[in-house]
Amino acid sequence: MPSEKLHLVELRFNGLFDLDGLYAAVVDWSKNYGYRWHEYTYKHKVPSPKGAEQELMWLITKNVTEYISHKVTIITHIWDMTEVTVDVGGKPRVLTNARMYIKMTPELTYDWQKRFDKGGKFGKKLGEWYAKIKSKEIESIYIDTLYYRVWNLHAVMKKYFDMQTKKYAYKGYLGES
Repeated sequence: MPSEKLHLVELRFNGLFDLDGLYAAVVDWSKNYGYRWHEYTYKHKVPSPKGAEQELMWLITKNVTEYISHKVTIITHIWDMTEVTVDVGGKPRVLTNARMYIKMTPELTYDWQKRFDKGGKFGKKLGEWYAKIKSKEIESIYIDTLYYRVWNLHAVMKKYFDMQTKKYAYKGYLGES
């Protein structure tokens, strides 16, 4: 079992927002939890009369143990993107008006260093045996942690877009504030 994809988390938004602020919020969240953030893909399509279109793919990764690693793939698709100058507190500020779809796919990888692959057939059997013995620990600790971290990032994004109350349903579940 080399990796396990978890439940897909989605977010849709239509309206005014600060794209640079969204970048900063995701990168800040990544740093706070010890993840590495990579912008894997950036596509900007030629604007139509309605506005530009962008496709972004971000990878957030973390080697949790010598055996387990987390990876969250975030695909963002933005349509009808136009820049709007808005007066905020007496100062002009450039914001983005667009439709947006964000898809987050969390994935837990076993044996990310490929240590069990190096031992041939015996190593693979040993790896399968190890995964079977550790399955309850992996499920109850590492999969749950990744799952609730992704929902925490989802809540951060929703809070950024002002789409929900300031509370987060799973806050404190992992023993963090």
